[in-house]
Amino acid sequence: MQTDDAHGRGPATHQDGPKGPNNGTHIDSHDPAAQDPTPAVAPKKGRVRQKQKHKSPAASTTPANPWPRPYYFEDGLRRVKPYHYTYSTWCKERWRQRELIEIFESEFRDRPLAYYRRAMEGGEVAVNNKAVGPHYVLKNGDCITHTLHRHEPPVTADPIAILHEDDDMIVLNKPSGVPVHPSGRYNFNSITEIMKSERGPDWLAYPCNRLDRLTSGIMFVAKNPKAAVKMSNQIAARTVRKEYIARVIGEFPDGEVVCNQPILAISPKLGLNRVRANGKHARTVFKRLAYYPPGEEGPAPIGKAATSAGNGQPPAWKKGYSIVRCMPVTGRTHQIRVHLQFLGHPIENDPIYANQKVWGLDLGCNDFDASLNSDEDIVSRLSRMGKEDVAEAVAYYDEMIDDYEKRRAEKMSGEICDVCQTPLYTDPGLHELTLWLHSLRYEDKDGAWKYVSPLPSWALPPEGYSGPTEVGGMEALVKAVKDMNPEIVGEADTETP
Repeated sequence: MQTDDAHGRGPATHQDGPKGPNNGTHIDSHDPAAQDPTPAVAPKKGRVRQKQKHKSPAASTTPANPWPRPYYFEDGLRRVKPYHYTYSTWCKERWRQRELIEIFESEFRDRPLAYYRRAMEGGEVAVNNKAVGPHYVLKNGDCITHTLHRHEPPVTADPIAILHEDDDMIVLNKPSGVPVHPSGRYNFNSITEIMKSERGPDWLAYPCNRLDRLTSGIMFVAKNPKAAVKMSNQIAARTVRKEYIARVIGEFPDGEVVCNQPILAISPKLGLNRVRANGKHARTVFKRLAYYPPGEEGPAPIGKAATSAGNGQPPAWKKGYSIVRCMPVTGRTHQIRVHLQFLGHPIENDPIYANQKVWGLDLGCNDFDASLNSDEDIVSRLSRMGKEDVAEAVAYYDEMIDDYEKRRAEKMSGEICDVCQTPLYTDPGLHELTLWLHSLRYEDKDGAWKYVSPLPSWALPPEGYSGPTEVGGMEALVKAVKDMNPEIVGEADTETP
Protein backbone atom coordinates (compact mmCIF):
# COMPACT_ATOMS: atom_id res chain seq x y z
CA MET A 1 0.00 0.00 0.00
CA GLN A 2 1.34 3.38 -0.94
CA THR A 3 1.68 5.65 2.04
CA ASP A 4 1.88 9.37 2.45
CA ASP A 5 4.71 11.40 3.90
CA ALA A 6 2.43 14.35 4.56
CA HIS A 7 -0.85 13.09 5.95
CA GLY A 8 -1.98 9.86 7.57
CA ARG A 9 -4.65 7.85 5.83
CA GLY A 10 -6.61 6.62 8.81
CA PRO A 11 -6.15 3.66 11.12
CA ALA A 12 -4.41 0.73 9.58
CA THR A 13 -5.14 -2.96 9.84
CA HIS A 14 -3.18 -5.00 12.32
CA GLN A 15 -2.50 -7.37 9.43
CA ASP A 16 -3.67 -10.68 10.83
CA GLY A 17 -6.05 -11.36 7.92
CA PRO A 18 -8.73 -14.07 7.89
CA LYS A 19 -6.13 -16.46 9.21
CA GLY A 20 -3.33 -14.23 10.39
CA PRO A 21 0.14 -15.03 11.63
CA ASN A 22 -1.25 -16.41 14.87
CA ASN A 23 -2.84 -19.18 12.80
CA GLY A 24 0.10 -19.67 10.52
CA THR A 25 -1.25 -18.09 7.36
CA HIS A 26 -1.15 -14.59 5.99
CA ILE A 27 -2.63 -12.76 3.03
CA ASP A 28 0.02 -10.72 1.30
CA SER A 29 0.13 -8.80 -1.97
CA HIS A 30 3.72 -9.63 -2.86
CA ASP A 31 3.65 -13.40 -2.99
CA PRO A 32 1.81 -16.29 -4.63
CA ALA A 33 -0.66 -16.70 -2.09
CA ALA A 34 -1.31 -13.07 -2.13
CA GLN A 35 -3.95 -10.40 -2.26
CA ASP A 36 -4.73 -7.28 -0.30
CA PRO A 37 -4.82 -7.61 3.49
CA THR A 38 -8.11 -7.55 5.33
CA PRO A 39 -9.73 -4.15 5.86
CA ALA A 40 -8.80 -2.02 8.80
CA VAL A 41 -10.56 -2.94 11.99
CA ALA A 42 -11.21 0.72 12.59
CA PRO A 43 -11.63 2.44 9.21
CA LYS A 44 -11.44 6.19 8.80
CA LYS A 45 -14.46 8.19 9.98
CA GLY A 46 -15.82 5.26 11.92
CA ARG A 47 -17.14 3.27 8.99
CA VAL A 48 -16.98 -0.47 9.56
CA ARG A 49 -16.27 -2.36 6.38
CA GLN A 50 -17.61 -5.85 5.85
CA LYS A 51 -15.30 -8.75 6.47
CA GLN A 52 -14.56 -11.21 3.68
CA LYS A 53 -17.33 -13.70 3.13
CA HIS A 54 -14.90 -16.57 2.65
CA LYS A 55 -12.58 -18.11 5.16
CA SER A 56 -9.42 -19.72 3.91
CA PRO A 57 -9.20 -23.44 4.61
CA ALA A 58 -6.53 -24.43 7.06
CA ALA A 59 -3.11 -24.72 5.53
CA SER A 60 -2.14 -28.21 4.47
CA THR A 61 1.18 -27.77 6.23
CA THR A 62 1.29 -26.14 9.64
CA PRO A 63 4.18 -23.67 9.44
CA ALA A 64 6.16 -22.38 12.35
CA ASN A 65 4.83 -19.29 14.08
CA PRO A 66 7.72 -18.74 16.44
CA TRP A 67 7.19 -17.14 19.83
CA PRO A 68 9.14 -15.36 21.05
CA ARG A 69 9.87 -13.88 17.66
CA PRO A 70 13.19 -15.07 16.21
CA TYR A 71 15.01 -11.75 16.42
CA TYR A 72 18.72 -11.38 16.94
CA PHE A 73 20.97 -8.34 16.74
CA GLU A 74 24.21 -8.04 14.85
CA ASP A 75 26.21 -5.22 13.23
CA GLY A 76 23.67 -2.60 14.29
CA LEU A 77 20.81 -4.45 12.60
CA ARG A 78 17.71 -6.26 13.84
CA ARG A 79 17.68 -9.61 12.09
CA VAL A 80 15.11 -12.39 11.86
CA LYS A 81 16.11 -16.03 11.70
CA PRO A 82 14.52 -17.67 8.63
CA TYR A 83 11.24 -19.42 9.37
CA HIS A 84 8.48 -21.30 7.57
CA TYR A 85 5.42 -19.34 6.59
CA THR A 86 2.22 -19.87 4.61
CA TYR A 87 0.64 -17.27 2.35
CA SER A 88 -2.98 -17.68 1.29
CA THR A 89 -5.19 -16.11 -1.36
CA TRP A 90 -8.40 -16.72 -3.26
CA CYS A 91 -8.34 -17.16 -7.03
CA LYS A 92 -8.81 -13.81 -8.75
CA GLU A 93 -11.02 -13.48 -11.78
CA ARG A 94 -8.12 -12.87 -14.14
CA TRP A 95 -6.48 -16.11 -12.98
CA ARG A 96 -9.39 -18.36 -13.90
CA GLN A 97 -8.77 -21.01 -16.56
CA ARG A 98 -5.03 -20.43 -16.39
CA GLU A 99 -2.34 -22.84 -15.22
CA LEU A 100 -0.93 -22.34 -11.73
CA ILE A 101 2.66 -22.02 -12.91
CA GLU A 102 1.62 -19.32 -15.40
CA ILE A 103 0.14 -17.23 -12.58
CA PHE A 104 3.27 -17.56 -10.47
CA GLU A 105 5.46 -16.66 -13.44
CA SER A 106 3.49 -13.56 -14.44
CA GLU A 107 2.49 -12.11 -11.07
CA PHE A 108 4.82 -13.40 -8.36
CA ARG A 109 8.32 -12.97 -9.68
CA ASP A 110 10.25 -12.31 -6.49
CA ARG A 111 11.70 -15.83 -6.75
CA PRO A 112 12.97 -17.73 -9.81
CA LEU A 113 10.45 -19.73 -11.81
CA ALA A 114 12.48 -22.88 -11.14
CA TYR A 115 11.89 -22.37 -7.41
CA TYR A 116 8.11 -22.19 -7.85
CA ARG A 117 8.05 -25.23 -10.11
CA ARG A 118 10.07 -27.18 -7.55
CA ALA A 119 7.76 -25.99 -4.75
CA MET A 120 4.67 -27.17 -6.64
CA GLU A 121 6.19 -30.53 -7.42
CA GLY A 122 7.24 -30.86 -3.77
CA GLY A 123 3.78 -30.15 -2.36
CA GLU A 124 4.62 -26.73 -0.92
CA VAL A 125 1.92 -25.11 -3.05
CA ALA A 126 -1.63 -26.36 -2.51
CA VAL A 127 -5.08 -25.57 -3.85
CA ASN A 128 -8.03 -26.20 -1.56
CA ASN A 129 -5.77 -28.07 0.86
CA LYS A 130 -4.52 -30.48 -1.77
CA ALA A 131 -1.09 -30.56 -3.34
CA VAL A 132 -1.28 -29.82 -7.05
CA GLY A 133 1.22 -29.70 -9.86
CA PRO A 134 2.32 -26.71 -11.91
CA HIS A 135 -0.21 -27.41 -14.67
CA TYR A 136 -3.29 -27.31 -12.46
CA VAL A 137 -5.95 -25.06 -14.06
CA LEU A 138 -7.42 -22.57 -11.61
CA LYS A 139 -11.15 -22.01 -11.24
CA ASN A 140 -13.47 -19.74 -9.29
CA GLY A 141 -13.46 -20.49 -5.56
CA ASP A 142 -9.99 -22.01 -5.44
CA CYS A 143 -7.88 -21.13 -2.41
CA ILE A 144 -4.14 -21.15 -3.09
CA THR A 145 -1.61 -21.58 -0.29
CA HIS A 146 2.15 -21.46 -0.50
CA THR A 147 4.39 -22.57 2.34
CA LEU A 148 7.94 -21.31 2.13
CA HIS A 149 11.11 -20.74 4.07
CA ARG A 150 10.94 -17.00 4.62
CA HIS A 151 13.98 -14.72 4.70
CA GLU A 152 13.30 -11.18 5.92
CA PRO A 153 15.59 -8.23 5.21
CA PRO A 154 17.27 -6.81 8.32
CA VAL A 155 16.29 -3.38 9.64
CA THR A 156 17.97 -0.94 11.96
CA ALA A 157 18.45 -2.05 15.55
CA ASP A 158 17.47 1.41 16.79
CA PRO A 159 14.74 1.08 19.43
CA ILE A 160 11.18 2.30 19.00
CA ALA A 161 11.19 5.23 21.41
CA ILE A 162 7.91 5.88 23.25
CA LEU A 163 7.16 9.60 23.58
CA HIS A 164 3.82 9.17 25.38
CA GLU A 165 1.53 6.35 26.44
CA ASP A 166 -1.86 6.21 28.13
CA ASP A 167 -4.78 3.77 28.24
CA ASP A 168 -5.81 4.48 24.64
CA MET A 169 -2.81 5.70 22.69
CA ILE A 170 0.92 5.25 22.17
CA VAL A 171 2.94 8.06 20.59
CA LEU A 172 6.24 6.73 19.29
CA ASN A 173 9.29 7.87 17.38
CA LYS A 174 9.54 5.47 14.43
CA PRO A 175 13.06 4.56 13.30
CA SER A 176 13.89 5.03 9.64
CA GLY A 177 13.91 1.97 7.41
CA VAL A 178 11.25 -0.01 9.30
CA PRO A 179 7.82 -0.46 7.67
CA VAL A 180 4.78 0.30 9.80
CA HIS A 181 3.08 -3.05 9.24
CA PRO A 182 3.91 -6.34 7.46
CA SER A 183 4.40 -5.70 3.76
CA GLY A 184 6.24 -7.50 0.99
CA ARG A 185 9.30 -9.26 2.39
CA TYR A 186 8.87 -7.58 5.78
CA ASN A 187 6.79 -9.33 8.44
CA PHE A 188 8.32 -9.58 11.91
CA ASN A 189 10.63 -6.68 11.02
CA SER A 190 7.77 -4.15 11.10
CA ILE A 191 6.68 -1.64 13.74
CA THR A 192 3.48 -3.47 14.67
CA GLU A 193 5.21 -6.86 14.96
CA ILE A 194 8.19 -5.52 16.90
CA MET A 195 5.77 -3.90 19.35
CA LYS A 196 3.80 -7.14 19.61
CA SER A 197 7.01 -9.01 20.43
CA GLU A 198 7.58 -6.56 23.29
CA ARG A 199 3.99 -6.52 24.59
CA GLY A 200 2.75 -10.08 24.14
CA PRO A 201 1.16 -12.31 21.48
CA ASP A 202 -2.39 -11.04 22.08
CA TRP A 203 -1.52 -7.35 21.72
CA LEU A 204 -3.02 -5.61 18.67
CA ALA A 205 -1.85 -2.35 17.14
CA TYR A 206 -4.09 0.19 15.41
CA PRO A 207 -1.86 2.72 13.61
CA CYS A 208 -3.60 6.07 13.16
CA ASN A 209 -1.14 7.73 10.79
CA ARG A 210 1.26 6.13 8.40
CA LEU A 211 4.82 6.84 7.47
CA ASP A 212 6.70 5.37 4.55
CA ARG A 213 9.31 2.77 5.35
CA LEU A 214 12.27 5.14 5.10
CA THR A 215 10.60 8.10 6.83
CA SER A 216 11.20 8.40 10.57
CA GLY A 217 9.37 10.24 13.31
CA ILE A 218 6.11 10.59 15.19
CA MET A 219 3.46 7.90 14.86
CA PHE A 220 0.23 7.33 16.74
CA VAL A 221 -0.66 3.72 17.56
CA ALA A 222 -4.03 3.27 19.23
CA LYS A 223 -4.73 0.43 21.62
CA ASN A 224 -8.35 0.03 20.54
CA PRO A 225 -10.50 0.79 17.47
CA LYS A 226 -12.44 3.62 19.15
CA ALA A 227 -9.27 5.56 19.93
CA ALA A 228 -7.97 4.93 16.42
CA VAL A 229 -11.12 6.35 14.83
CA LYS A 230 -11.05 9.41 17.09
CA MET A 231 -7.46 10.30 16.23
CA SER A 232 -7.90 9.48 12.56
CA ASN A 233 -10.90 11.79 12.34
CA GLN A 234 -8.96 14.59 14.01
CA ILE A 235 -6.19 14.26 11.44
CA ALA A 236 -8.64 14.12 8.53
CA ALA A 237 -10.49 17.22 9.78
CA ARG A 238 -7.22 19.21 9.86
CA THR A 239 -7.59 20.06 13.51
CA VAL A 240 -4.13 18.54 13.95
CA ARG A 241 -1.07 20.41 12.68
CA LYS A 242 1.98 18.52 11.48
CA GLU A 243 5.58 19.48 10.96
CA TYR A 244 8.36 17.59 9.24
CA ILE A 245 12.06 18.32 9.07
CA ALA A 246 14.10 17.69 5.91
CA ARG A 247 17.70 17.98 4.82
CA VAL A 248 17.83 19.44 1.31
CA ILE A 249 20.40 20.27 -1.35
CA GLY A 250 21.77 23.81 -1.42
CA GLU A 251 20.91 27.06 0.35
CA PHE A 252 17.15 27.18 0.85
CA PRO A 253 15.69 30.74 0.83
CA ASP A 254 15.30 32.48 4.16
CA GLY A 255 11.86 33.28 5.57
CA GLU A 256 8.56 31.46 5.05
CA VAL A 257 8.12 29.90 1.61
CA VAL A 258 4.62 28.77 0.59
CA CYS A 259 4.44 26.29 -2.29
CA ASN A 260 0.96 26.05 -3.85
CA GLN A 261 1.82 23.89 -6.84
CA PRO A 262 -0.66 21.14 -7.81
CA ILE A 263 0.58 17.55 -7.76
CA LEU A 264 -0.24 14.85 -10.30
CA ALA A 265 0.38 11.11 -10.03
CA ILE A 266 2.11 10.40 -13.34
CA SER A 267 2.47 6.70 -12.56
CA PRO A 268 0.02 5.37 -9.97
CA LYS A 269 1.61 1.94 -10.32
CA LEU A 270 5.01 3.26 -9.22
CA GLY A 271 3.59 5.90 -6.90
CA LEU A 272 5.47 8.57 -8.82
CA ASN A 273 4.28 12.17 -8.59
CA ARG A 274 5.30 15.56 -9.95
CA VAL A 275 4.10 19.15 -10.12
CA ARG A 276 1.67 19.55 -13.03
CA ALA A 277 -0.96 22.18 -13.82
CA ASN A 278 -3.69 19.54 -14.07
CA GLY A 279 -2.80 17.94 -10.74
CA LYS A 280 -4.56 18.17 -7.39
CA HIS A 281 -4.30 21.27 -5.23
CA ALA A 282 -1.44 21.03 -2.74
CA ARG A 283 0.06 23.48 -0.26
CA THR A 284 3.17 23.24 1.91
CA VAL A 285 4.83 25.88 4.07
CA PHE A 286 8.61 25.78 4.37
CA LYS A 287 11.03 27.68 6.61
CA ARG A 288 14.78 27.28 6.70
CA LEU A 289 16.12 26.27 10.08
CA ALA A 290 19.81 26.29 9.14
CA TYR A 291 22.19 26.33 6.19
CA TYR A 292 25.57 24.60 6.29
CA PRO A 293 27.89 25.64 3.45
CA PRO A 294 30.33 23.10 2.07
CA GLY A 295 33.76 22.83 3.64
CA GLU A 296 36.91 22.57 1.60
CA GLU A 297 36.67 18.81 1.68
CA GLY A 298 33.09 18.17 2.74
CA PRO A 299 31.95 14.56 2.57
CA ALA A 300 29.68 13.57 -0.31
CA PRO A 301 26.26 12.23 0.74
CA ILE A 302 25.55 8.52 0.51
CA GLY A 303 24.93 7.24 -2.99
CA LYS A 304 25.51 8.95 -6.30
CA ALA A 305 21.80 9.37 -6.98
CA ALA A 306 21.68 12.68 -5.15
CA THR A 307 25.16 13.85 -6.06
CA SER A 308 26.00 12.98 -9.65
CA ALA A 309 26.91 15.91 -11.85
CA GLY A 310 27.63 16.65 -15.48
CA ASN A 311 28.03 19.44 -18.00
CA GLY A 312 29.83 21.58 -15.47
CA GLN A 313 27.21 21.19 -12.73
CA PRO A 314 28.87 20.83 -9.29
CA PRO A 315 28.06 17.77 -7.20
CA ALA A 316 25.24 18.38 -4.74
CA TRP A 317 27.52 18.15 -1.71
CA LYS A 318 29.54 21.10 -3.01
CA LYS A 319 26.42 23.25 -2.73
CA GLY A 320 26.12 22.65 0.99
CA TYR A 321 22.78 21.72 2.51
CA SER A 322 19.90 23.23 4.45
CA ILE A 323 17.74 21.93 7.27
CA VAL A 324 14.17 22.92 6.42
CA ARG A 325 10.96 22.91 8.44
CA CYS A 326 7.96 21.66 6.46
CA MET A 327 4.26 22.08 7.31
CA PRO A 328 1.97 20.22 4.89
CA VAL A 329 -1.45 21.88 4.75
CA THR A 330 -2.86 19.36 2.29
CA GLY A 331 -1.95 15.70 2.16
CA ARG A 332 -0.93 14.58 -1.31
CA THR A 333 1.30 11.57 -1.77
CA HIS A 334 4.97 12.55 -1.43
CA GLN A 335 3.86 16.17 -1.23
CA ILE A 336 6.85 17.43 0.73
CA ARG A 337 9.35 15.64 -1.49
CA VAL A 338 7.72 16.83 -4.71
CA HIS A 339 7.40 20.47 -3.59
CA LEU A 340 11.01 20.57 -2.41
CA GLN A 341 12.13 19.16 -5.74
CA PHE A 342 10.08 21.75 -7.66
CA LEU A 343 11.63 24.55 -5.60
CA GLY A 344 15.09 23.35 -6.61
CA HIS A 345 16.04 21.90 -3.23
CA PRO A 346 15.19 18.17 -3.20
CA ILE A 347 15.90 16.06 -0.14
CA GLU A 348 19.62 15.41 -0.34
CA ASN A 349 19.55 11.61 -0.26
CA ASP A 350 16.17 11.12 -1.96
CA PRO A 351 16.79 8.15 -4.28
CA ILE A 352 14.01 9.18 -6.67
CA TYR A 353 13.34 12.92 -6.57
CA ALA A 354 17.03 13.87 -6.30
CA ASN A 355 18.19 11.43 -8.97
CA GLN A 356 19.64 13.10 -12.06
CA LYS A 357 19.38 9.88 -14.05
CA VAL A 358 15.61 10.15 -13.71
CA TRP A 359 15.01 13.92 -13.75
CA GLY A 360 18.03 15.33 -15.56
CA LEU A 361 20.46 17.99 -14.42
CA ASP A 362 17.74 20.37 -13.22
CA LEU A 363 16.14 17.66 -11.06
CA GLY A 364 12.64 18.76 -12.04
CA CYS A 365 13.09 22.31 -10.77
CA ASN A 366 10.35 24.66 -12.07
CA ASP A 367 9.31 22.11 -14.71
CA PHE A 368 5.65 23.07 -14.29
CA ASP A 369 4.59 22.12 -17.82
CA ALA A 370 6.85 19.07 -18.24
CA SER A 371 8.72 20.88 -21.01
CA LEU A 372 12.10 19.71 -19.72
CA ASN A 373 11.12 16.08 -19.17
CA SER A 374 7.93 14.42 -20.33
CA ASP A 375 5.99 12.16 -18.00
CA GLU A 376 6.74 9.23 -20.29
CA ASP A 377 10.49 9.88 -20.14
CA ILE A 378 10.45 10.11 -16.35
CA VAL A 379 8.49 6.87 -15.93
CA SER A 380 10.68 5.08 -18.46
CA ARG A 381 13.88 6.11 -16.70
CA LEU A 382 12.51 5.16 -13.32
CA SER A 383 11.40 1.76 -14.56
CA ARG A 384 14.98 1.05 -15.68
CA MET A 385 16.45 1.89 -12.30
CA GLY A 386 18.36 -1.00 -10.84
CA LYS A 387 19.41 -2.41 -14.19
CA GLU A 388 22.16 0.14 -14.74
CA ASP A 389 23.65 1.20 -11.42
CA VAL A 390 22.94 -0.52 -8.12
CA ALA A 391 24.08 2.44 -6.02
CA GLU A 392 21.63 4.73 -7.78
CA ALA A 393 18.64 2.40 -7.77
CA VAL A 394 17.04 2.54 -4.36
CA ALA A 395 13.33 1.79 -4.48
CA TYR A 396 11.40 3.87 -1.98
CA TYR A 397 7.86 2.78 -2.69
CA ASP A 398 6.32 -0.27 -1.08
CA GLU A 399 4.89 -1.28 -4.47
CA MET A 400 8.41 -1.39 -5.94
CA ILE A 401 10.12 -3.42 -3.25
CA ASP A 402 9.84 -6.77 -4.99
CA ASP A 403 10.84 -5.43 -8.42
CA TYR A 404 13.69 -3.60 -6.73
CA GLU A 405 15.06 -6.75 -5.18
CA LYS A 406 14.39 -8.79 -8.29
CA ARG A 407 16.54 -6.35 -10.25
CA ARG A 408 19.40 -6.89 -7.81
CA ALA A 409 19.31 -3.51 -6.12
CA GLU A 410 20.35 -5.61 -3.16
CA LYS A 411 23.53 -7.34 -4.23
CA MET A 412 23.46 -11.12 -4.11
CA SER A 413 25.87 -12.52 -1.56
CA GLY A 414 26.69 -15.56 -3.65
CA GLU A 415 25.44 -17.86 -0.88
CA ILE A 416 22.49 -20.25 -1.04
CA CYS A 417 20.14 -21.17 1.81
CA ASP A 418 20.72 -24.84 2.62
CA VAL A 419 17.03 -25.29 3.52
CA CYS A 420 15.23 -23.74 0.54
CA GLN A 421 18.09 -23.16 -1.94
CA THR A 422 17.13 -19.48 -2.18
CA PRO A 423 19.93 -17.06 -3.15
CA LEU A 424 20.84 -14.88 -0.17
CA TYR A 425 21.37 -11.12 -0.15
CA THR A 426 23.97 -8.94 1.45
CA ASP A 427 22.99 -6.50 4.19
CA PRO A 428 21.24 -3.30 3.07
CA GLY A 429 23.36 -0.18 2.84
CA LEU A 430 22.66 2.95 4.84
CA HIS A 431 21.06 4.53 1.75
CA GLU A 432 18.45 1.75 1.85
CA LEU A 433 17.58 2.42 5.49
CA THR A 434 17.35 6.20 5.67
CA LEU A 435 15.63 9.15 4.02
CA TRP A 436 16.37 12.59 5.38
CA LEU A 437 12.73 13.35 6.08
CA HIS A 438 11.44 13.15 9.65
CA SER A 439 7.97 13.57 11.17
CA LEU A 440 8.90 16.05 13.89
CA ARG A 441 5.71 17.36 15.47
CA TYR A 442 1.97 16.75 15.84
CA GLU A 443 -0.16 19.20 17.79
CA ASP A 444 -3.80 20.05 18.36
CA LYS A 445 -4.41 23.46 16.82
CA ASP A 446 -6.08 24.75 20.01
CA GLY A 447 -3.27 23.55 22.24
CA ALA A 448 -4.99 20.57 23.88
CA TRP A 449 -1.91 18.42 23.26
CA LYS A 450 1.44 18.50 21.48
CA TYR A 451 4.15 15.93 20.76
CA VAL A 452 7.60 16.84 19.46
CA SER A 453 10.38 14.36 18.80
CA PRO A 454 14.10 15.13 19.11
CA LEU A 455 15.85 16.24 15.94
CA PRO A 456 17.42 13.30 14.09
CA SER A 457 21.22 13.20 14.00
CA TRP A 458 21.40 14.24 10.34
CA ALA A 459 19.57 17.52 11.20
CA LEU A 460 22.05 18.54 13.91
CA PRO A 461 25.02 20.82 13.20
CA PRO A 462 27.89 18.91 11.59
CA GLU A 463 31.28 18.79 13.25
CA GLY A 464 32.95 22.17 13.13
CA TYR A 465 29.72 24.12 12.65
CA SER A 466 27.33 25.79 15.06
CA GLY A 467 23.58 25.69 14.54
CA PRO A 468 20.20 24.98 16.14
CA THR A 469 19.66 21.75 18.03
CA GLU A 470 15.92 22.22 18.59
CA VAL A 471 12.95 23.79 16.82
CA GLY A 472 10.63 26.51 18.09
CA GLY A 473 6.86 26.76 17.76
CA MET A 474 4.78 26.69 14.59
CA GLU A 475 3.45 30.25 14.82
CA ALA A 476 5.39 31.60 11.82
CA LEU A 477 4.43 28.63 9.65
CA VAL A 478 0.74 28.97 10.50
CA LYS A 479 0.75 32.74 10.05
CA ALA A 480 2.02 32.34 6.48
CA VAL A 481 -1.23 30.63 5.41
CA LYS A 482 -3.77 31.67 8.05
CA ASP A 483 -5.84 33.65 5.54
CA MET A 484 -5.83 30.84 2.97
CA ASN A 485 -6.35 28.04 5.49
CA PRO A 486 -8.24 29.34 8.53
CA GLU A 487 -9.09 25.76 9.53
CA ILE A 488 -5.55 25.24 10.85
CA VAL A 489 -5.60 28.42 12.93
CA GLY A 490 -6.06 27.85 16.65
CA GLU A 491 -7.42 30.07 19.40
CA ALA A 492 -3.95 31.13 20.51
CA ASP A 493 -3.04 32.11 16.93
CA THR A 494 -5.86 34.68 16.78
CA GLU A 495 -4.88 36.48 19.97
CA THR A 496 -3.57 40.01 19.57
CA PRO A 497 0.21 40.09 20.05
